Amino acid sequence: MSVRDQVAIWLEKPMFRNTITAVILFNALLLGLETSDRATAAAGDIIRLLDMLCLSVFVVEIGLKLFAQHLRFFRSGWNLFDFTIVGVSLLPGAQVFSVLRALRVLRLLRIISVAPRLRRVVEGLINALPGMGSVFLLMGIIFYIASVMATKLFGVSFPEWFGSLGRSAYSLFQIMTLESWSMGIVRPVMEIHSWAWAFFVPFIMITTFAVVNLLVGLIVNSMQDAHSEEETTRTDAYRDEVLLRLEAIEQSLGNRRAGEEASK
Repeated sequence: MSVRDQVAIWLEKPMFRNTITAVILFNALLLGLETSDRATAAAGDIIRLLDMLCLSVFVVEIGLKLFAQHLRFFRSGWNLFDFTIVGVSLLPGAQVFSVLRALRVLRLLRIISVAPRLRRVVEGLINALPGMGSVFLLMGIIFYIASVMATKLFGVSFPEWFGSLGRSAYSLFQIMTLESWSMGIVRPVMEIHSWAWAFFVPFIMITTFAVVNLLVGLIVNSMQDAHSEEETTRTDAYRDEVLLRLEAIEQSLGNRRAGEEASK
């Protein structure tokens, strides 16, 4: 077995993944401490030193993966994600790159790539994007129609909420989220337009309880599909491993029998 294969096997061990996870969480704690003036004044140098050590661990990890996987490293979306996050952290912290240096907190997102459960959630969300696009288009059409109607119906009486198309859309978005929708907006409108419930109640029923739940259903189904695919892949890998072991045992028995016959 070559050194590259040994490194690849070592990188897949749970102990290595757990160590990287611990470093990511510790680094996230350090980045949070940097926002505290008291912590920075008391141990600013130590915090920066530990932050550099964490970054060094990430760089070594990426280097080992590049050595073990070679060009295959760039075929994995999660590897590219890790490479980008670490690369942003290595940018110089002066002038135009100072904003990018502030993005070091994005290292915490690397926890997604090393945690299979989180990775499954993200993959399910990405797989649901095509279906979600259609739902978002439907939502946009509903919002546009409702905004035009609300502007014409309530714009004169309540210009601060429905005086323009943009204000109407924002107010309707607040109503859709059910944040202070009744006492904050709808009931004051009903004091002047008693029939306003006939507009707002169907809007809430369509957007909040129908379209939004449709989005949730798409994401859940996509996550279930991703989980099933992962289980199938794991089962196939286990089956192949068992077959290889059986072939090795059969070959070993055949060699032993051949040796015994030769000795006779």
